[in-house]
Amino acid sequence: MLNAKDSYPHENKNLSDVFKELQEIRNNPNAQQAYAEQMKHAKKSKAKKNFNLFASIPNSQNRNKRKTTDLKLSHIITGCSILIVSMALFFPKDMPFKESYAKVDTLDNQSEYELNRHSLNMQSIISENTDMDRVKEQAVEEREVEFETTYHNTPTLPKGEEVILQEGLLGKDKVTAVKTYENGNLVEEIILAKEKLEEPTPKIINLGTSEFLAKHKVHIGDILYFVNDAKLKESSDTTSSDIAEIKKSIDVKLLELPSEEWCKVSFDGIEGYIKTSNLTSSYTTPNIVEKNRIQRILLKINISMELNKVSGLTLNDYKKIFTNLPNDTHKIFQDNYQVFYNMEKKYNLNGIFLASMAIHESGWGTSQIAQDKKNLFGYGSYDSTPYESSFEFANYAEGIETVAKSLVKYYLNPSGTKIYDGEIAAGWYYNGPTVAGVNTRYASDPNWHTKVFNYMEFLYHRL
Repeated sequence: MLNAKDSYPHENKNLSDVFKELQEIRNNPNAQQAYAEQMKHAKKSKAKKNFNLFASIPNSQNRNKRKTTDLKLSHIITGCSILIVSMALFFPKDMPFKESYAKVDTLDNQSEYELNRHSLNMQSIISENTDMDRVKEQAVEEREVEFETTYHNTPTLPKGEEVILQEGLLGKDKVTAVKTYENGNLVEEIILAKEKLEEPTPKIINLGTSEFLAKHKVHIGDILYFVNDAKLKESSDTTSSDIAEIKKSIDVKLLELPSEEWCKVSFDGIEGYIKTSNLTSSYTTPNIVEKNRIQRILLKINISMELNKVSGLTLNDYKKIFTNLPNDTHKIFQDNYQVFYNMEKKYNLNGIFLASMAIHESGWGTSQIAQDKKNLFGYGSYDSTPYESSFEFANYAEGIETVAKSLVKYYLNPSGTKIYDGEIAAGWYYNGPTVAGVNTRYASDPNWHTKVFNYMEFLYHRL
């Protein structure tokens, strides 16, 4: 028979001792190796002794009986050993044996354990872990450092508008890191050290806050327009002294915006303060530009204005001025508004002045000379024989052009001035390019210039 010392390591031991021994083997790698060697040795030893034992049995019946008994016991012990070792290897180390079964709480707080029947495919697990390429490396590299963006509230910019004051520049760091790759993909990075090489330069942006500028879509230095007549002040205070009076629709240049209520502007070189509520823009009031053009023309209307210059009016302006004049009963001026415009462009003189002369001399085209001779100016007549001495023209346009040429050559320009078609002004009756200057040698009535200028103002203001 086999001795106990020559049997498997777990034979002749109760189940509790076997569990305890397996737990110690599992937690100790050296014990696991020793246990494996012991098992190997026990198998060889037992096989040898069983062979000798069977050889010494004389009776085949007894031999078969003993062999059967020994084989059954051996099989049972071997099977249990394999089962126990497998359970010890596959259960987690930190889980007691009894916890390797699924625990189900019942209503009476009794515990039942259900065997986990989901088998593990060891070949698949080993294959998957064998195929995974996991690599760690240490790298030293330069990396860019993002810059910060700083915003400064700016009341001299339209609300929400951004102006870059300083561009941002990236910084640079020297970084030492351990990188982990799985199948070529970076899965983990651990920074070991970081050294600053270049500091980043922050980006600085001015952020507009002015609702006034945003409303009118303008900036400092742009043009604004007066919405009504108002006075420029010496400072941003209603009690400060007046500097100048500005007419409605006149344009000014925006210089400063000390507050949302007041701004500093420039009007033809005169600087002063005005409330922002008195101003508008071409964006807010699109038709203000055209009104400003007319207003600028009207500002130049005065009795001392120079008449050897164009009026600045368009053909549409002339049409507007001369259409439906209440005193133009024969529609003479309405029908010839383009003639007056053309004379202005051709001979470089003020066409409104030319028309005002015709209105005054012909009584709105009602005089006999105007009716019979198409002569709106009484051109060529003398005081003693006005009708007889006056020139006769084929039409009103011919008479208007004759007078225009005479004014430019003899009354409005000094001698030697280059005028139309290469001609040179004679300047025989020149006393200045004003209405009063023409009055000196053209009419015997000393108030002639005042009467003519009144018609000029009347026509201009029809705009």
